[in-house]
Amino acid sequence: MSRTNTKPVEGTDFPSFDASKTTEELRNFAEKGAEQAKETYDRVRSGADDARKAFEASLETAKTVGDEIVLKSIAAFRAGTEANLSQVEALVNAKSFSEMIELQSSFIRRQMEFAIDQTREFQAISQKAATELAKPVKDVFERALKQTAA
Repeated sequence: MSRTNTKPVEGTDFPSFDASKTTEELRNFAEKGAEQAKETYDRVRSGADDARKAFEASLETAKTVGDEIVLKSIAAFRAGTEANLSQVEALVNAKSFSEMIELQSSFIRRQMEFAIDQTREFQAISQKAATELAKPVKDVFERALKQTAA
């Protein structure tokens, strides 16, 4: 067998391995990763808080609008009941059949106008509610998109 040369060949020195530098680099890498994770967590938590607040605002708006619709409905029901009672009283006091027909036709016309006005009012409340309900959620969504893009 031949014998191998165990002497290092000149110019083939291997750079020395410094464990302290490697440890420092790993520590820096871990710290940066932890910092980025914390920043990501903070953004997610902030977004979740914003979404919660938006939904709470929407629910509060829904409650307010619901209360408004209930109150308007009660007022409309009360007005209709009073109009019906007044109509019955007027019909009882009518002197002739033609007067009854005249009273009834004007009553029906007024009730139809009242119903149309109520429909318009409820429609306006509903449109306003839809806009107000969607606004907080829309704002949070747009903010989240801007943060994601940044």
